[in-house]
Amino acid sequence: MTTVSPRRTGRDRASTTQRLVQWLSGVALVSLAVLLIVLLYGRGAPQLVPAGLPDAGPITGWGLPVVSLLTDLAGIVVVGLLLAAAVLLPSPATGLSDAAAHATRLAARTAMVGAAAVLVEAVLTLSDLLGTPPSSVLAPSLLRSFLGQTAQGRGLLVQAALLVAVAGLARSANTSRGAAFATLVAVAALVPPALAGHSASSGSHELAVASLAVHVVAAALWVGGLAALAWAAFTERDDLRYAVPRFSTLAAWCFAAVALSGVVNAGVRLESVARLFTTAYGVLVLGKVLALGILGGFGWWHRQRTVERVAARAATTADRRTAARAFVSLAAAELTVMAATVALAVGLSRTPTPSSGELDTSQTTQLLGFPLPPAPTISRVAFGWVPDGFALTFLVLAAALYAAGVLALRRRGDSWPVGRTISWGAGLAVFAWASVGGLGLYSHVLFSAHMVAHMLLSMVAPIGLVLGAPITLALRALPGPRTPGELGPRQLLQAALHSRVANLVTHPLLALVLFVGSLYALYFTPLFPALMANHLGHVAMEFHFLAIGFLFFWVLVGVDPVPRRLPPIARVGLLFAAMPFHAFFSIALMSASTVLANDYYSGLDRPYRIDLLADQGLGGGIGWAMGELPIILVLGAVFVQWTRADRREAERFDREADRAAVRASDRAARGAAPAGDGDDALADYNAYLAGLAARDARTAEQPRPGR
Repeated sequence: MTTVSPRRTGRDRASTTQRLVQWLSGVALVSLAVLLIVLLYGRGAPQLVPAGLPDAGPITGWGLPVVSLLTDLAGIVVVGLLLAAAVLLPSPATGLSDAAAHATRLAARTAMVGAAAVLVEAVLTLSDLLGTPPSSVLAPSLLRSFLGQTAQGRGLLVQAALLVAVAGLARSANTSRGAAFATLVAVAALVPPALAGHSASSGSHELAVASLAVHVVAAALWVGGLAALAWAAFTERDDLRYAVPRFSTLAAWCFAAVALSGVVNAGVRLESVARLFTTAYGVLVLGKVLALGILGGFGWWHRQRTVERVAARAATTADRRTAARAFVSLAAAELTVMAATVALAVGLSRTPTPSSGELDTSQTTQLLGFPLPPAPTISRVAFGWVPDGFALTFLVLAAALYAAGVLALRRRGDSWPVGRTISWGAGLAVFAWASVGGLGLYSHVLFSAHMVAHMLLSMVAPIGLVLGAPITLALRALPGPRTPGELGPRQLLQAALHSRVANLVTHPLLALVLFVGSLYALYFTPLFPALMANHLGHVAMEFHFLAIGFLFFWVLVGVDPVPRRLPPIARVGLLFAAMPFHAFFSIALMSASTVLANDYYSGLDRPYRIDLLADQGLGGGIGWAMGELPIILVLGAVFVQWTRADRREAERFDREADRAAVRASDRAARGAAPAGDGDDALADYNAYLAGLAARDARTAEQPRPGR
């Protein structure tokens, strides 16, 4: 599938390689210069330490940001190369094209470089924390303690392990599905530093961490994808004309995500617009805004001048080479700005954030991540909010992707049921109230509010989302193969739906066990207090409730295709099989004599609803009372689906009967014998009855003997 331009001479290859080396050297010099300027201006560079105080030395002071820059660039390149191999460059379903296979091999080698850089970064980070030279922290016991007992150490260790895994997956990937899985792992390798880095200790913890994670992932997909396409253009692959239009759409989404997440993250750190102009951190943020604007201009220029030229099927090799060179020239300038922006971001991470005066260091704020809210009222529960960045990210992304899918269908003239869109919006609205709304706010404080949020997240919101048929929408809206036999995004989703994992997870009995068993495994084990005491643990519970509920109700009332479609009576039976376990769980909470997560709720020291056991009993009663709501919703959905299925079956049977009647009439007109097959059985029987009636009529008209 992959084609290459006619073989170039040795002099051409040497000249091209020389230009590439010169450009890479220039990018490295520009990035290092930007990093140096940012460190000096933002006071992230090594400072003169008075005699007698701990000092990590210049190797750590200057080496740590440089190694961090190398780690970030390596991770970005790995993501881009694997993204190109998985979805940008066309490959047949049976294997990878030459270009895609070459990209995976490059990604494997780059991932190992990134893993080595992460390990060096871990040593320099420990040196920086202890204020001693790197040679003093190489003791195995000290490194083991840092990597296993601190948040930063665990984050770096997980990142290195994931990069090693990416190297193995990329090296063994021989299909688009394998490359896609390696891409997901490579993206995951970017997240651990965000969870334990600079944003982890800032105010509005969850909002800062989530916005930084989105910022990093979107930037990696954008920058890495462009770098991979520039590599494909440099090697003069004809597949570039398929990859550029698809990447152009992805780049637009990434640009919006980088801009929005950057605004949120800067707002959390700066807390006021005035600090953009009065602090070094704010000025550097303005520098990133300027760089983003320049990159947006590059993207607009690409769309106006190079995308159509590269995507067009040029008549001659010279025309294709000219279009590729135009793309490479513009991409090289854009990638230079991108690398400088990454260096600016690394330097910004070393810059002290502006002080906001008195910090709330109370135990309650440390547990919640925000000050204790006042006593709950109807208006506060209805209209309050909590800055849960992960839930907000999910809401924005889910709404935007669903709307984009519906618009894509309408642009090509296809329709999409309005009821499904309304159902999807209703499910998102319930999730929003239970996670970032007033109910989500008090679910951190009161067990009763937590239980209401749990019931809505696991038993109400999933029903709306399932009836929205997001997978069916994706199958209709995602792009298909661009070349014969290609495994495009739509085919990747279809393959995932028919995989062994999907067959196992969507088994009705397993879905029932997960839906019911997770209740007891979560609340009646030490897992619940551990998750409640951690900021990310509460987020994990929210998405666990939603995912388990979505899986269970997808099996029950899902409109989307599933490996096993249960008959309506079996769905009702499965629903009623789950309800007694929920009722028993609620009764166990109401009759419990000990408080779940007692240390957490006692540590909040709230001045209202101080009887923790009574509040827990109230939560159990609410769970028992709300258990009937999903029964009503699901029974209504099953009844509607059952009625529609019967109507469709009756219409299908009528159509078959009409076609069979026409065939039977044709045979009768020709004097042929009845077919006697299953399709025409009804028509033959009707013809038989008609024949009997005609014979009886003829017999009645004949005169009787003897008259």
